[in-house]
Amino acid sequence: MSLTIHAEPIPLRVDADGIVRVGGTRLTLEVILAHYQEGASAEAIAERFPVLTPADVHSALAYYLRHRDEVDHYLSEQARQADDAIQNLGGRHQPWPDVRDRLTRRRHGP
Repeated sequence: MSLTIHAEPIPLRVDADGIVRVGGTRLTLEVILAHYQEGASAEAIAERFPVLTPADVHSALAYYLRHRDEVDHYLSEQARQADDAIQNLGGRHQPWPDVRDRLTRRRHGP
């Protein structure tokens, strides 16, 4: 008896914002890898995120292990963009205590 080997598509996709998502879900590759790097097994990750199959998690992790430099570069770029976005909030960002105080004054009057 012979085994026929089939190529399976990698369950990763890049959304319109350039974020890599796993399977047909909104879960990011970054989240899956964070759990993996904290020591979670593929099975444990699949249990934490029931929208993923164990096969999808194994496949995503295998992709990472085969393309570690590229994925690490992508993750670094994502982190840099997140930092830039936070920095660009600048004057438009209002600390929560200030917002809470202003809403309390508005509710109770001057």
